[in-house]
Amino acid sequence: MDVETFWQDFKARHPEITTNHHDTYAMGSTDENATLLAQLIAAGTKTATTSALDLYEPDEPLPYVGEYNVILDGHDHPICVTQTKVVETIPFDHVSAEHAYHEGEDDRTLASWRREHRAFFQAAYRQMGRVFNEQIPCYCEVFERID
Repeated sequence: MDVETFWQDFKARHPEITTNHHDTYAMGSTDENATLLAQLIAAGTKTATTSALDLYEPDEPLPYVGEYNVILDGHDHPICVTQTKVVETIPFDHVSAEHAYHEGEDDRTLASWRREHRAFFQAAYRQMGRVFNEQIPCYCEVFERID
């Protein structure tokens, strides 16, 4: 099913939702990772995510509270819909163990969150010709799976 059909089907099941705005994306750096993360979200295990604020394009909109998101797997198939509930900017080295747990990945500890996100952000910063450091602003988002 394509994203627009998926979205319209979702709205038909949720007539209280009147907006047509939604963001559509896959998480992760590989197709395999995107599918795994989409499955964790669909299962309700993953209810948070983190991005590097510095890596957003100047005209790229940031996620916002109330926004709906169509989550894709690694093959660009829509898997579920989430709604953003909380957003906050926090330095990398101040992200909490609670947030790491809600990310739902690996063993859900802050140590594994830091290890995995450090490696991911280091590669992303390097690709942009920048240098990662432990104080980069992280855009932390908490969401709820709606459908």
